[in-house]
Amino acid sequence: MTGVEGLRANSSWFTLEKKPFRILGGSIHYFRVPSAYWEDRLMKMKACGLNTLTTYVPWNLHEPQQGVFDFKNQLDLEAYLRLAGRLGLWVILRPGPYICAEWDLGGLPSWLLRDPNMRLRTTYSGFTDAVNSFFDQLITKVAPLQYSKGGPIIAVQVENEYGSYAKDEAYMPFIKEALLSRGITELLLTSDNKAGLKAGGVKGALETINFQDLDPEDFSYLNAIQPFKPQMVMEYWSGWFDVWGGRHHIYSPEVMMSVVAKLFEMGVSINFYMFHGGTNFGFMNGALAVDLPAPKPMITSYDYDAPLSEAGDYTTKYHLLRNFFSQYQSKFQPLPDLPALQKRRAYQPVIIEQRLSLWEALPFTDKFQAFRPVNMENLPVNNDNGQLYGYTLYETTISSGGVLNSKNNIRDRALVFVDKEYVGFINDEAQKLVIPNVTEERSLSLLVENCGRVNYGKTLNNQRKGIVGDIEFNELPLRGFIIHSLDMNPGFINRLEGSGSWISMRQQTSFPAFFKGRMYLNRNPKDTFIRLPVWKKGVVFINGQNLGRYWSIGPQQTLYVPGPWLKIGENQIMVFEERETDGKIEFTTTPEYGMTVDVQ
Repeated sequence: MTGVEGLRANSSWFTLEKKPFRILGGSIHYFRVPSAYWEDRLMKMKACGLNTLTTYVPWNLHEPQQGVFDFKNQLDLEAYLRLAGRLGLWVILRPGPYICAEWDLGGLPSWLLRDPNMRLRTTYSGFTDAVNSFFDQLITKVAPLQYSKGGPIIAVQVENEYGSYAKDEAYMPFIKEALLSRGITELLLTSDNKAGLKAGGVKGALETINFQDLDPEDFSYLNAIQPFKPQMVMEYWSGWFDVWGGRHHIYSPEVMMSVVAKLFEMGVSINFYMFHGGTNFGFMNGALAVDLPAPKPMITSYDYDAPLSEAGDYTTKYHLLRNFFSQYQSKFQPLPDLPALQKRRAYQPVIIEQRLSLWEALPFTDKFQAFRPVNMENLPVNNDNGQLYGYTLYETTISSGGVLNSKNNIRDRALVFVDKEYVGFINDEAQKLVIPNVTEERSLSLLVENCGRVNYGKTLNNQRKGIVGDIEFNELPLRGFIIHSLDMNPGFINRLEGSGSWISMRQQTSFPAFFKGRMYLNRNPKDTFIRLPVWKKGVVFINGQNLGRYWSIGPQQTLYVPGPWLKIGENQIMVFEERETDGKIEFTTTPEYGMTVDVQ
């Protein structure tokens, strides 16, 4: 397209096609929403009165192995952006390479950590070479979808909240040039909270701010940094995330609307983070580390108390926003009708029929011998990209009782077994464990779970998982390990499911174990939620799809099951459980996110 003028920030108002334009944005991440529901969620966003979609791009999913890229099916970013355009939504693309997003390692692929000298988010060549390789693939796909070429992308963000990290003055110019040199021509933006504004900007990119509580001084400060420019809240936090063992955060709809109304009076553009949160399917949750003695992993749900719920329901926030925006939009055109809600069903409980102990599953894993412990990322698996996620089993031998001391080298928690009998656990808080007296050589096994890598802060380079250094028994370092990689990826789950080693539930169960049941549907599948009130901790797979982790400590007590992931006929459900089961999987139409607490 020639002669078009996209989004500009040359005065105190944005202009699009030289006409004043206010961004009314909402964040919906394609990677947190089943692709079958992309259109449903985007249409609901449009019906609320928003005009712009914002989304991050998770590098770790798109390049699971170095040099191997995936932009298909659930990760078909181009299809997602084209869909937004067809529905009449503009797009602000936030390609990273770092995204935070309460996502494992802030979206950076864990294979970067195989380099012992890695310095993430800097101009260290090991990092910049990897970024360049990824952007060669990514930007080639999105550049043709820019506004100047007839596409929906009106702006592109340079990295994300770098002012909070700010370890390398040359880094932001490098990322900016990486975008420009590959054909990005639309408006460039940065985003930071107030504390990061000064250090997080880059010449030639409009700075935007992130917050929840409105402080007019924030805008005075922003205006002092870049006078006579449009003001935008890139992330107006509509709710908050939750961590295991905490409470479910809620943010008052009335307080939210009072902030929105004030921002409107001030002429500010706004993007709701999140408008629809979705779900941290699989092992993709991040972990909270800021000002904490040890990281706290995020829960599976990313409901976020957002205007559109985890399963796509309208909330009080949604209706208040729609009412507010309908008054604003009425001078243009009425808002679209509300799309119908997805129906849900509370299916009959599934009774577990078969089990397979962890120890019987080991022949299906990759196995290695090592003199010293090897961390997950440095295991020779995944085409030498290391183990990305899941559990790792470390086995050695002991010949007496005594004290096992992790020396804080277990990331993040370990179940400990002597001759396959559970004797206790080790984590950040409990780093020592007394091992019962034994009189002859016995096996000592540690099943270590990667609970999720930190996604924000200055500890990103220290996020290697598994056993990351020596652990001691009676003050001597343990040696001579057999290590099993239990990444629980689709290939492993398929091999396990087809195994002839499963036995009946009528026989005594040992833990940890995999459990299998069948769910028969004779009509079109609907969304549902799984409840596991007696089970303790583990992971659920349906038809090979990893729904995510459950943990009885809460706050979350249900797992979202999208209807499109079920099928008419037989559905296979597999659960990996660490400690306890009643052999029954329950279903409900209502999510349970636990006791609530107001966002502070």
